[in-house]
Amino acid sequence: MKVRELNESCKSCPFYRAGCRIYQAVFKLGMYVIPWGMPQTIEGPGCIRKLPDLIRSRGFDNVLIVTDEALHTKLRLLDPFLAEMNRLNLRYTVYDKVQPNPTDVNVREGVEIFRKEGCQAIVAFGGGSPMDCAKGIGACHVKNKSAEKLQGLFKVLHRIPTIFAVPTTAGTGSETTVAAVITDSQTHHKASINDVSIMPKYAILDPELTAGLPGSITATTGMDALCHAVEAYTNHTYNSRLEQKLCRDAVRLIHDNLLAAYADGKNLKARMAMQKAAFYAGRAFTRGCVGNVHALGHTLGGLYGTPHGLAMSVILPHVMRQYGAKAYRRLAELADVCGIGGATQEQKAKAFICWIEQTNAKMNIPAHLDVIRDEDVPQIIRWAKKEANPLYPTPAVWSTADYRRCIASIRGAGKEETT
Repeated sequence: MKVRELNESCKSCPFYRAGCRIYQAVFKLGMYVIPWGMPQTIEGPGCIRKLPDLIRSRGFDNVLIVTDEALHTKLRLLDPFLAEMNRLNLRYTVYDKVQPNPTDVNVREGVEIFRKEGCQAIVAFGGGSPMDCAKGIGACHVKNKSAEKLQGLFKVLHRIPTIFAVPTTAGTGSETTVAAVITDSQTHHKASINDVSIMPKYAILDPELTAGLPGSITATTGMDALCHAVEAYTNHTYNSRLEQKLCRDAVRLIHDNLLAAYADGKNLKARMAMQKAAFYAGRAFTRGCVGNVHALGHTLGGLYGTPHGLAMSVILPHVMRQYGAKAYRRLAELADVCGIGGATQEQKAKAFICWIEQTNAKMNIPAHLDVIRDEDVPQIIRWAKKEANPLYPTPAVWSTADYRRCIASIRGAGKEETT
């Protein structure tokens, strides 16, 4: 047997799976001494106009605003906020070069501007990409290291500049997470900086900022939030009662409001509910972790530039279905939260997965992804396994063969994978 084949065989054996579970059990013990916390929130239509007063009240008069060009110069969503900053004579510098999958280059440029302009705090304005970039900027500034060297667990451990997070989508939950996913511009590999010190201090939840989102963005970011809640809830080991409640609340809010927000972008009640759902789900997976949906989805974002929300939307039902009986009880509980019926746990769980697929279909999200190339499958599996195992306490610890089957399902029936 070749060395590579032997290694893969070992990683699919019971001892490897037991090792992952032992790692997770030990890691859980450390959860009790970690100061998780939660950002303070300002909520409601138009509350973005209150942010400059909050910034000033915290003793800051010079901030770096991290966003993307579309929000800044095309949609001009920052205009009300910037007008109020100008009225209060607060200084700011806008960095709007963040890419859809923020890179180490974005982070490095942001650090240089933060230092050059003498900024004191950071406003992260946008979806998950500007927020992850802002967290990366803060971490790299205080540690004086590259993003690559800080990726992993608890490599920051220093207070970073205060981050005020302003989500303009309802999905990533990055305004309340301890992770910053950064893409290596050379290898296109995505990896996370994970540290409680990079969680934003404040989250501004203004549904007016999401009212003009295209339906496709509303759909995929909303399903991204659902993915966070479902993965965190079906995981085991790390969750406390708080995370379990936050997951259930998030799933209920998404079930009741996502299609309404998709159908009518001006429905501020539905928009506000979706922002709360994203916030709850983000805080839940901060401790409860995500799973193989994200492990696989991150590889597609890195290799092909697949939007994160789209990847999550498509992959979620495939992964949950492959978990099978190991996820039935938890999925059945989520079905109960949504009023989805069934006589047994299995029936409820499968009905819940069907609801996910039906919701995707109603929002024109495809059932499969055709971007995956045969020659990339081994790399996708290696990256996904490295991300998921042993950290993520998923319902099942997957082997190479498990990942290969799931990838085949994601690509569509009849697709065969090559080694």
